[in-house]
Amino acid sequence: MLTVPIYNTSGEQVGEESIDPADFGGKINKQLLHDVVLMHLANRRVGTVNTRGRSDVAGSTKKMYRQKGTGNARMGAKRTNKRVGGGSAFARRNRDYSYRLPKKAVRLAIRMAVLSKFQDGQVLVLSGLDLGQTPKTKDVARILRSIRRPDLPAEAQPVDGESKRDALRRTLDGRKILIGTAEYDPLLYRGARNLPGVKVAPVAEFNTYDVLRQRYLVLTPEALASLKERAKEKIRRRPESELVTASAAG
Repeated sequence: MLTVPIYNTSGEQVGEESIDPADFGGKINKQLLHDVVLMHLANRRVGTVNTRGRSDVAGSTKKMYRQKGTGNARMGAKRTNKRVGGGSAFARRNRDYSYRLPKKAVRLAIRMAVLSKFQDGQVLVLSGLDLGQTPKTKDVARILRSIRRPDLPAEAQPVDGESKRDALRRTLDGRKILIGTAEYDPLLYRGARNLPGVKVAPVAEFNTYDVLRQRYLVLTPEALASLKERAKEKIRRRPESELVTASAAG
């Protein structure tokens, strides 16, 4: 069993939550995570680049002058890529880079990504997160600044006389953080969207790339319960070896 610390908005640890690794697949397949991350990166490519080839520029296809007898170097059409104003050689065109892997493989990769965060001690639960009707960025920053990084060893306690800068390095301030909520929370989103590196999303919209890219995963108690419930859903799937083979072939 894995344990996840529970913090309040003052940065004090008020409890722990137990996590069963079996609920999230039990083990991690790095090849499957790699394939799914590549899929997400490819799907985000715009692919709108376009350059003009020989058929796209103005000019005649006639040979500029005869091959021999002029004293000049041999020359073909004026639209060749060797002349100023000619078309590009191997011109780049619009392209769709997106592709899809099997749904069961993608769902399994999401559970593995979350499990890796639990195993690395980079997950914490934040209780009492309520910004009211007027969310302010400074309130979210203050909360993150007060919470100590969960993956630091127990002996790495603040020492007397250390500078404020050194003390902040032990907190979540300035880190890449994914804040998970049970449902879409527009107030929390408005309060955290201006913080560099902080991303807010409901657990239903988690994907492998975002979970692995952000270093820390901060969950509300409702989000953790929802995440555990979604992970426990019985999904009939092929063996993991077949999923990895299918993802590599895709």
